[in-house]
Amino acid sequence: MERAAFEKMIEEGYERLPERVRKQIENVALLLEDEPSEEVRELEKLGDDETLLGLYQGVPRNARSYEASMELPDTITLYQFPIEAAAEEDGKDVRDVIAETIWHEFAHHFGMDETEVRLREAERGEGL
Repeated sequence: MERAAFEKMIEEGYERLPERVRKQIENVALLLEDEPSEEVRELEKLGDDETLLGLYQGVPRNARSYEASMELPDTITLYQFPIEAAAEEDGKDVRDVIAETIWHEFAHHFGMDETEVRLREAERGEGL
């Protein structure tokens, strides 16, 4: 898929977050890369057969201090090739996988750990 089309789907995926959630997001940059770098793979301890669809890096909102407001933004990186592969493998629309990944990573921004995010995803069901 062309990069510009994928970027447009990221914008649409962000807009699928509830407005009340979007209003609480502050100082977060959404980034796009083809796939996780070797550095990220090592940091996340990924095996050869594992990948990431997205990655949140920063200080969760529930752990911030006043001084944190003066720091660089948190980042959420989406990985285009793994997202496209997951969509194809799961028989889903790429738009849905993007939106689900954005929801997942912003859940980390709001302070949920991986276990809590997975539990919330199970409660919500697979789709948004």
